[in-house]
Parts: sequence; C-alpha cells; structure tokens
Amino acid sequence: MSNPFRYFKMSPEIIRLAVMVYVRYPLSLRQVEDLLHERGVDISHETVRAWWNRFGPIFAAEIRKRRAHHRSYSLWRWHLDEVFVRINGETHYLWRAVDHEGEVLEVFATKCRDRKAALKFLRRAMKRYGSPKVIVTDRLGSYRAAMTVIGNAANQECGRWLNNRAENSHQPFRRREGAMAKFRDVKTLHKFSAAHASIYNHFNHDRHLNRRDIFKQN
Repeated sequence: MSNPFRYFKMSPEIIRLAVMVYVRYPLSLRQVEDLLHERGVDISHETVRAWWNRFGPIFAAEIRKRRAHHRSYSLWRWHLDEVFVRINGETHYLWRAVDHEGEVLEVFATKCRDRKAALKFLRRAMKRYGSPKVIVTDRLGSYRAAMTVIGNAANQECGRWLNNRAENSHQPFRRREGAMAKFRDVKTLHKFSAAHASIYNHFNHDRHLNRRDIFKQN
C-alpha cells in the first residue's frame, strides 16, 4: 500500500495530531492553528482543513478496522435515532446506529426521513455488521415500514426512555457542529460525521467503569 503522506513535508505524527484534535474536540480551524503554533508548528487554518478532508476518512477506516477485531458481534442490541441538521437553510437528517455499549456503528445523512431513507440506512448498517438481535427505535413510522420490508419487524422495540443511548450519542456531534458553524453540503456532513463517530469510539474507554490508571493507559 502506498504511503498517503509521501507528498507532505509535515511529519505524519503532526498531521495525525491536528486531525484528531480538530475532529474530537469542539474547536475551530483557527483554534487548532493557534494550538499547534504554540507548540512550534507553523501552519494555516486552511492547511488543517485540507488535512482533515484528506486524512480524516483514512484515520477513521483504520480505527474501524482495528476495533472490529476486539468486539463481539453476537446478541447485539442496536439503538437507532435521527437528528436534523441545517444545510444552507434546508433540513437534512443524520441517522445514527449505536450498540448496547455506546459504540457508534453507522451514521448516514439523507434529505428525508421516509421509508426509503430508513431502508437504505438499515441495509447499509447490516451489510457491515450483520443483523442484530434487537433494534430499539422511537415511534417514527419509517423504521417500522423499513423493517417490514427487510423482514425483522418482530425485533423492533419502542418505548419511553428505551432509546436514550442513541439520543445521548448525538450530543458530542452537536457540540462539534456548533464549533464548525454548520455544514455546506451533505457530502461534507457525511464525511465529517463518519470520521467523528470513529474517532469518538477510539477515545471512548468507559471512564466510569475503569480505574484511573487503567483508563489513562488505554
């Protein structure tokens, strides 16, 4: 495999640090530029933008591949939810699938939230992770219609507070969205949300379940 950093003068470690910091934390491009400048790295905010556009999906794919070897795929319980995102004054929807441990499995952006969009989202997630044992959703009719087409409507669960895990998973992305001052198009939304989900998973080490020394080691 060819080296993706071969045409860049900056070291891969600095590029990786800049992309990880920008995607993980609610910082603007200029704030990342200032943080790196304080550490002796003289780049512009447009360089940070170019780096995350080019390397964000690459780093996200590496994280997904590495984490897939350490997780069990049996008896999964999925939580599905969608959140609206404004792009140039128009409402779009970002679908999100989260497992029972809080791992973000899949994100998908569409302009509608009808049966067609829900079906495309479910098929995309199941193609990568297989069929879960239980799927928890809200009472949006698109989920029921899409799952009837797939043939697993019996696995759906709806109820008050059952889907809090999926709803809470939107919060880090919402904070990140505010720092970016919205998105310009659906392609950018989908690319960034996918990278953000993988990097969020990478740093999600269950702080409340581990001792401090184990958490820091992880």
